[in-house]
Amino acid sequence: MSLRNRELLNLIAVGILTCVGFASVYIARQDQISRTSLTYAAYFFALYLIAHLVARVSVPYADPYLLPIVGLLTAVGLTEIYRLQPDDARRQAGWIVVGVALFAVTLWLLRFDYRVLENYRYIFGIGAVGLLLLPALPIIGQEINGARLWVRFGPIQFQPGELAKILLILFLAGYLREKREVLAQGRLKDLGPLLVIWGASILVLIETDDLGSALLFFGIFLAMLYVATARLAYVAAGAVLFIAGAAAAYQAIPRVQERISIWLDPWPHIHTTAYQLVQSLYAIANGGFGGTGFGKGTVETAPPHPVPLIPDAHTDFIYSTLAQELGLIGAAALLLVYMLYVARGFRIALLTDDGFSKLLAAGLTFSFALQTFIIVGGILRIIPLTGITLPFVSYGGSSVVANFVALALLLLISNRANAGRV
Repeated sequence: MSLRNRELLNLIAVGILTCVGFASVYIARQDQISRTSLTYAAYFFALYLIAHLVARVSVPYADPYLLPIVGLLTAVGLTEIYRLQPDDARRQAGWIVVGVALFAVTLWLLRFDYRVLENYRYIFGIGAVGLLLLPALPIIGQEINGARLWVRFGPIQFQPGELAKILLILFLAGYLREKREVLAQGRLKDLGPLLVIWGASILVLIETDDLGSALLFFGIFLAMLYVATARLAYVAAGAVLFIAGAAAAYQAIPRVQERISIWLDPWPHIHTTAYQLVQSLYAIANGGFGGTGFGKGTVETAPPHPVPLIPDAHTDFIYSTLAQELGLIGAAALLLVYMLYVARGFRIALLTDDGFSKLLAAGLTFSFALQTFIIVGGILRIIPLTGITLPFVSYGGSSVVANFVALALLLLISNRANAGRV
């Protein structure tokens, strides 16, 4: 069976699961069976069929599992968002359409040789810093929930840090490919442009109080540096810098002190700053081993004036709701899906035969893995909670669109790597 036919069969399986999920939530909400859920599933499958057809033409030798995995994650997320906030689910569906469109455009424009992107590495680095600066600007910059992450142009609101993440990975892949030999020898002067771009990014992120993304960017920088040089000394130095930076941030930023405090002991703050986290832990515990069932979890107080038990559960805390309704089995299965995506991404990095492709694939995959760990680890109190999205599942158009572009880049790298082995 060809790679693309295997991808199509996997997408059909995802379409069936999507139909079942929408039907379950619709029945739980409306207490009746309706064709509406089947219509939603049909539209969803048609969208991914278009993505598959573009991939079949543009990247015939690409990994056959990444697109179905993303289809499954977006289906789970969209279904749960519809269960929590139907209006936001419609907006999320619109962003998924935009994401698939950009996915198709990226594949088509770069189908011959995506490595031309390496020629623009410095432009990508400067562009990443510029995008991170946008939320700090007056008028267009928007502060939401204590963090200044958003930019608004009329009715359109987006988070430029998500796109900046991809631009920074492109810059790092290009620069580290060029300088990896001298960096491996320990020539610190060649770290100059690297540290300037990275330092500017981190300072901007701290200025905007986007500490979750600061941690994500730091991790990406350190991981790609290690992949390029294989020097543990850089990892050790990075760990020291992280500890020093975290201590300084704790002393200087009240928001960091608050997050550390509720991470260590949330119960004294149960009615204030730790309310969301505590309610999230209760929701996960309520799910038990097998879960309450899709669409049947307790997410709001009793009528006649229902109030959400976890405010904005469809954004940062959507994993808590999924863990309640799917139980330990379903929550673990969801994490296994993420692990499968990461495994396929690193496999692509191993199969490539040029430095830029290897670093780009590793950077995109590690970014995906670290972002998942940061939000799930925060919800489970493994690490302090940070406001960051669960890739492809949480509500957030900027994240969805950026991750679809990252998916397209991974498929382009995979196509080139596999084509040489056929």
